[in-house]
Amino acid sequence: MSAKSSVPVESGGPAPEPSVLERLERARVVPVVVVDDATQGLGVARALDDGGLPVAEVTFRTSGARAAIEAITAECPGMLVGAGTVVSPRQVDEAVTAGASFLVSPGLSEAVVRAAQEAGVPILPGVATASDIMAALDLGITTVKLFPAGVVGGPGAIKALSGPFGQVRFVPTGGVSAANLPEYLGLPSVLAVGGSWMVDKTLVAAGDLAEITRRTAQAVSLAAGPPEGAV
Repeated sequence: MSAKSSVPVESGGPAPEPSVLERLERARVVPVVVVDDATQGLGVARALDDGGLPVAEVTFRTSGARAAIEAITAECPGMLVGAGTVVSPRQVDEAVTAGASFLVSPGLSEAVVRAAQEAGVPILPGVATASDIMAALDLGITTVKLFPAGVVGGPGAIKALSGPFGQVRFVPTGGVSAANLPEYLGLPSVLAVGGSWMVDKTLVAAGDLAEITRRTAQAVSLAAGPPEGAV
């Protein structure tokens, strides 16, 4: 029994802090951010927060990713910051040291998953097939990134894979947009979606933070669904 489950919670006491996965599920959308440096990272993080989405997956595709994660973590304490495109144990160490609260990988690597588990940080490994999911389950992972979602079958693939793997939650990424967001989020096995349309690299490069905030607010509205009672 874990220490948390063995300690009684007094009635009326403070609610426990939500886990990282619970926070991702509440957000429903995980912006996949590519930035060149800390300044860009801070600007994008603040624009996302202004749009009502205090979450950012900063990808390790650029040399400035680590500095961006460090800056966002330090300057925007309310943001849930993760590291994406993590493909080696070394990057796991770099991301965790920088302050990443979760990790995302495009594929499934036992070495990367083990490094994340040893660091005590949740990781969403990428899967594309039933065999990938079985390998993830063998490593104790039940929440995975379906990637590239649009190429491997989109919502239809998630429906099919959810049959034999009812215990698995998916974060589809790749080809997700404002147009198909509701279809993905309408699936019970989808925890959240990963997307980059609200933080398109052209907007980031141009410093168009107002448009990032506008698209983010639109994504938040779409994720929330139609107003209650709407037909």
